[in-house]
Amino acid sequence: MKDLMGRAIWDYYHNDNPEDLQTETSISELDELPVEYLFRDFEEMNDIEQKALELSEGKVLDIGAGAGSHSLYLQNERNLEVTALDISPKSIEVCQLRGIKKVICKNMLDFSGETFDTILLLMNGTGVFESLAKIDTYLQKLYSLLDKNGQVLIDSTDILYMFDRDKDGGVYIPAGGYYGELDYVVHYKGESEEPITWLYLDFNTLKNAAKNNGFTIERVLKDEDSYLAKLTKK
Repeated sequence: MKDLMGRAIWDYYHNDNPEDLQTETSISELDELPVEYLFRDFEEMNDIEQKALELSEGKVLDIGAGAGSHSLYLQNERNLEVTALDISPKSIEVCQLRGIKKVICKNMLDFSGETFDTILLLMNGTGVFESLAKIDTYLQKLYSLLDKNGQVLIDSTDILYMFDRDKDGGVYIPAGGYYGELDYVVHYKGESEEPITWLYLDFNTLKNAAKNNGFTIERVLKDEDSYLAKLTKK
C-alpha cells in the first residue's frame, strides 16, 4: 500500500502542496475528492454522519477514521472516550497531531483486546467488508469488539441507481457477483494505489447478513439511496 490517501491528508495538514485526490471505480469515471472535505467539521457533515455522531455513546471505536473528523467531534464536543483506528499510517499520525488521544494503525481484523459501546463505520462503512464472501468474517469481528449492550452504527448506499434501465424499468446488471462489489482506485500526485475491493450494500442484504451473525438491525435514517443502520446483539 502506497498510502496515497494518508499522504494527501498529511500534505493538507502540513500545508505541503496538497492536491485533490482522484478516485474511480469499476462502474464510474474519474472523480475529484477535495482533501479539505476530509477535514470538515460537524456542520459540514451530511445528515447520516450527524445522526451517527448524535447517537454515539460511551466508549467509541471509529473504524476508518481517516483525518479524524468524526473522532475529534466525539472527543472534544461530546466528551466521549474515542479510539481512532485506520490502516493508513499517515492518517493516524495526523489524527494524533490533531489531538485525538488514542489512535491505532491496524486493520480492524487484526485489532482485539477491547470492547466498545459504540462502533462507527462511516462514509460507506460497509466498504471495508470488501465483498459478500467476506461479510461474515467482518460482522463476526464487529460482534467480538462490541459490548453486550453496545451498538454498531454503519452507513452505505444502494448503488442500483447507477445502472442502466430498459424502457420497462428493468435494470441491466452485469452477470456474476453482487452489483455492489466494486474495484476502487485512488490516485494522488500522479501515483495510483493498487485497486481494492469496496462493497456497497443495499439495506436488505445487510439486514440478512447481520441477522445471520447474531445481530438485530434497524435502519435509523434513510437519505435517498443511502442509509444509516444500527446493529445490536440479539
